[in-house]
This record gives sequence, C-alpha cells and structure tokens, in this order.
Amino acid sequence: MFDFLQIAKPRRMRVVRHGHPALRKHSEPVTTITPELVTLAERMIVTMQENEIVGVGLAAPQVGVNVRLIVIDTRPEGEAVNSVALSPGEALLNPRMPLTLVNPEIVSRSGETECATEGCLSLPDVSGEVTRSARVMLRATTLAGEELQVECANLLGRCLQHEIDHLDGVLFIDRISEEERKIAAPTLERMEKAEQRRLASRRH
Repeated sequence: MFDFLQIAKPRRMRVVRHGHPALRKHSEPVTTITPELVTLAERMIVTMQENEIVGVGLAAPQVGVNVRLIVIDTRPEGEAVNSVALSPGEALLNPRMPLTLVNPEIVSRSGETECATEGCLSLPDVSGEVTRSARVMLRATTLAGEELQVECANLLGRCLQHEIDHLDGVLFIDRISEEERKIAAPTLERMEKAEQRRLASRRH
C-alpha cells in the first residue's frame, strides 16, 4: 500500500482537497505498525508543519491514504501556555508533540458543548462555526505500541474530534450552518472541480 513512501528522508506530501475521493471514504484500521506506516507518519508531520496554511492536525485521508492514523500538534505558544487549565490529555500529550495517534477513537463525550471557528488544510479559504463536545475521552495507540485512554479538552479536544471525523469521511463543512454552507458553496464547487481535473489528468 505504501510503496510510494519508500524514501531516505521524510519530505512533504501534497494535501488533497475537497473533491478527492479519499476525503469521503471510511478509513481502515491499522493492524500492524510497519516501517511504511512510520514513514507515512513522519511525512505527515513534515507536511503539517511546513504547510503554508498553519495546521494543528492532519489525518491520513488528507494525504490520500485511507488508514486510521492522525498527527497532531496543539501545543500552545507564548502567553497561551498558562492561559487555560490543561486537561489530563494536554498534560500528558503536549510534551510529546508532534504526536502520531494510531486508530484514535472517541469513547465518550461530555454533555457540555462549545462552538468555535474551524478551517481545514483540505479546504483552504473556507471556515465556519462548529459545535463540538467540550471534553472527550480519547482512546488510541502510539507508534511505539503504547495504549492511551485520557480525557482531552480545549484545542486538543476539538482537534481530535476534527481529525477523527476525517477518518470517517466527515468534513467540518458537514457540521456548519446551512447559511454558512451557502456562502462557502461557490468556493467549494471551484475547489472540487479543480481537484477532479487534477485527478483526471493524472489518469492520462
């Protein structure tokens, strides 16, 4: 599956855009941590860090690979470091970021919700207000095989919900208001047509 990832040094990958079929597929669970999977994760981290649009997370479908793997880096910077109380997940995971999570899932959610503006590397120039659970219980495995189960909130909790949505073929635009979707529709249509033209040209 990952033959094209056999390289000596991790390098940036192309982030696919709205209209690419990988973004709407349900991704397959990872059964074995292979060298190819590790290389994929390394390249995804480079892609997230070097993208012209600042990203705090990236899911494998966003680079055209439908496996249940995400990379995240939601560490706060500067004064923001001490501006909010850390959730248990942030206290545990922030020092390890950028971090790869294998087969991540949300096993429970708080009844409390929060609304915030979201964007996506696969949908540049599009944003919208998304309501998500304020706290979630994450279950995942690291590349080293460590099993995690921890409560996450703040930006980390939101990022996890956004990226895990990607693994199920769900985009944040599916969760915004009808009014916002109407505003974004022309941009999304242009993006989808451009991505499909690119895919067609690669097949010839």
